[in-house]
Amino acid sequence: MRRQGIRALAGRRFRPCTTDSRHDLPVAPDLLKQLFSAALPHTVWLADITDLPTGEGWLHLAAILDPATRKSVGWSMRDHMRTELTSAALTMATQRQRPGVGLICHSDRGSQYAAEAYRNQLADTRATPSMSRTGRCCDNAPMESFFHTLKVELVHQRRWVTRDEARRDLFASIEGYDNRQRIHSALGYSTPEQAERNASSSPRRPPCPRPAPAPRASGTRPKTCSPGHLLTAIVS
Repeated sequence: MRRQGIRALAGRRFRPCTTDSRHDLPVAPDLLKQLFSAALPHTVWLADITDLPTGEGWLHLAAILDPATRKSVGWSMRDHMRTELTSAALTMATQRQRPGVGLICHSDRGSQYAAEAYRNQLADTRATPSMSRTGRCCDNAPMESFFHTLKVELVHQRRWVTRDEARRDLFASIEGYDNRQRIHSALGYSTPEQAERNASSSPRRPPCPRPAPAPRASGTRPKTCSPGHLLTAIVS
């Protein structure tokens, strides 16, 4: 790699905290339990916020990911972190995808997701809210992986003077590359757009019920999955 002038991209350690869970707003239970697989699109959505530096100050990005297709179904960018940021991303996702009844929308416990306006918007969409446990980033591991990849490949390679410059690059990255060109081994080396089209053209069958756990002998401990294994499982 050195002879060819090629170097690997690596993430940076500094990461600002975007989750403010110190509030008295209602908190939804964690319905996913770190089980991020979805048999069909628009049955589970994952939502989160990240901060991006520019010469004019922080630009806040809210995104919604469908784990069944790896598609960014909704996103929004603002110079603030009020509820409007997350509501705009949810509006884009619902208008583009038209989800049916039974959708689970999972996020962290931030005030933007626990706000009454956002909860009402979920109710209007007939979606069920789900929230990560406090301090458990692995409860929303696919979103952490999505933002990490975005920052390593794009954000850390740029020095944006204005927020508008960042918006243009982020739009090209999310819509032009991630959704339409990036292939995923978990999708049979298809892009998110291709996976979504394939799912819509296939007969819609309900997901198979999960088998009940086999009884175990007394005194034995069940096998557990470490957060590291979970992060490895969702990266494609």
